Amino acid sequence: MHVRLSASWTDPRGMAWASGDTVDVDAVTLAELEEKGMVEQPVGAESTKTTTTTTTKGTDPQKIGPGPSSPPADTSEK
Repeated sequence: MHVRLSASWTDPRGMAWASGDTVDVDAVTLAELEEKGMVEQPVGAESTKTTTTTTTKGTDPQKIGPGPSSPPADTSEK
């Protein structure tokens, strides 16, 4: 995966890279660089961190119960 560095970095093989250089790294190295804040995020790109938003809708007590796709009630006598 190619990423642009926001700070100088020396890779595991000892090669030095300058801020602004684009390097090819694996997922583990990418995670380490992101954790240290050394990877630039392109303008308009979303963060790699995700958030979940949950909205709740109020229920109307008059409308609680089986809907139109429910099977008919069992009315047969035993």
